[in-house]
Amino acid sequence: MLTDYIQSVETLKRIRATCVGPYLDDLTTTMDRAGFQALTIVEHLRTIAQFARWADRRGSVLTHWDDSLLAGFRRHLARRRLTKRGRAVGHVEKFLAFLRAQGVIAPATLAPQQKSAPILGLFGSWMLRHRGVTPRTLARYRPALEDFVAALGEDPGTYDIASIRRFVIEQLGRRGRGETRAAVKAIRSFLRFLLAEGRVAPGIEHCVPTVPQWRLASLPRYLEARDVERVVTSCDLTTRRGLRDHSILILLSRLGLRAGDIVAMTLDDIDWRRGTLRVRGKSRRETLLPLPQDVGDALLAYLERGRQKSDSTRVFLTVLAPTRPFASSSSVSDIVRFALARAGIRNPPSRGAHLLRHSAATAMLRSGGSLETIATVLRHRSPQTTAHYAKVDVAMLQQIAQPWPGGASC
Repeated sequence: MLTDYIQSVETLKRIRATCVGPYLDDLTTTMDRAGFQALTIVEHLRTIAQFARWADRRGSVLTHWDDSLLAGFRRHLARRRLTKRGRAVGHVEKFLAFLRAQGVIAPATLAPQQKSAPILGLFGSWMLRHRGVTPRTLARYRPALEDFVAALGEDPGTYDIASIRRFVIEQLGRRGRGETRAAVKAIRSFLRFLLAEGRVAPGIEHCVPTVPQWRLASLPRYLEARDVERVVTSCDLTTRRGLRDHSILILLSRLGLRAGDIVAMTLDDIDWRRGTLRVRGKSRRETLLPLPQDVGDALLAYLERGRQKSDSTRVFLTVLAPTRPFASSSSVSDIVRFALARAGIRNPPSRGAHLLRHSAATAMLRSGGSLETIATVLRHRSPQTTAHYAKVDVAMLQQIAQPWPGGASC
């Protein structure tokens, strides 16, 4: 099987001469059956051969390979300042997993994890059950709460206003505004949990200092309608990737979905008969949205010609093997970023998936849609959030803006 991907006799000889040579045919067969592209398989083989030769020079025996050797290889690549070293390390990680599955090397040893305070485990369960947050949100809360509990102790009965405020001011004062705001939000949620459990006095959650911020102070970041169309039509609809990306971009730009909505979407969420799309938003809220004709056509084209066969019920899958659902919302933002580059849009106001969500809201408002309608489509819980888009007509704002008293410039 190895000869199907590497035709050079000299290259084959060098690769087979390494300590991993006897296992590369089976590896190639496994990757081929998993649907990896030929260029990807060749890249894996070359990287693995490079790693094997490096390990041989260090005198490392194959049966003793482990993650510490991989860490040394990562440092070796960093010293040489090689590009794509992160991808090379990923190839070696997959190969080590393959060797472990074959019983060639010992199973990976898990590093001892620091145990969190039991009270934080209870908090996490309570948030998942009663507040509808996602595990990803809890993971963002954990670092700040671990520092909080370490400083104030695991007994909530000892918490008082002075100690809480002292921790926030002293410990969080060295962090950036965004990180501090997130930490304050986590601590306030933790205190609400303690209040619900009767472990702290009522009102103590209000003692957490507020990080100054000016809501609705900036203009929404959006693209003009013609630029949105350039982004949506930038995909190559003759390829699997193009069909997938086109359907994602049109969902973002027509319905104003969040990146997380795209990641979580399942095949059962699409009701073709009624022409609706079920969206699972924040806090486990479900909403039925109408499925416009062009959105439905794009989804149908992707499902029929672009989506590879998979046991997963998620609508959108990776293109390159191994085929699997998106790992996180960043994958959707990457699709938007690449589409902006293909469309030749220079210096966009932002490059994430939310740019198209803002653009959708702006387009609806300019076409005569009311703020109530926009709030329903975007699933805003607060009217103030939707009111942010009332400022998109800058020319009109300039007409009604009052001059500064005395004619002085600010």
